[in-house]
Amino acid sequence: MASSALTGKLETDVEIKASPEQFHDMFSNKPHHVHHTCNDKIQGCDLHEGDWGTVGSIVFWNYVHDGEAKVAKELVEAIDPENNSITFRVIEGDLLKEYKSFVIHIQASPKNGGGSIVHWTLEYEKLHDGIGHPETLVQFLADVSKDIDAHLIQDN
Repeated sequence: MASSALTGKLETDVEIKASPEQFHDMFSNKPHHVHHTCNDKIQGCDLHEGDWGTVGSIVFWNYVHDGEAKVAKELVEAIDPENNSITFRVIEGDLLKEYKSFVIHIQASPKNGGGSIVHWTLEYEKLHDGIGHPETLVQFLADVSKDIDAHLIQDN
């Protein structure tokens, strides 16, 4: 990405009770189950190319953000089971109406005393100066994390 006022990076940490492995498994191997945990936010995730849990696969999300139904087609760029991380690059969808590029990196790390810290990183380049930073999307992802956590710990 070019270094300018158009590029940005937002990060947030979310404390959860589930293990890093459980949270990572949901996004890397079972993203099609995410909508079961927060169907008010995520309506579905379909596999368009490849296999679940593999780099190079393409997944298609249906979600509601800021009160609007939206879609995102994402390429799975990286999966690191050792570090419980996954990286998605948005290749089509609503985000690309405002951003030239958009990458989402998720990493779950063990927390002292149990549970995990989920670290979300959004890296993006806006199409022009009139576009805001995606702060509401960061909150949306934090809320999704908490919903997934509630589902995961209920299963234990």
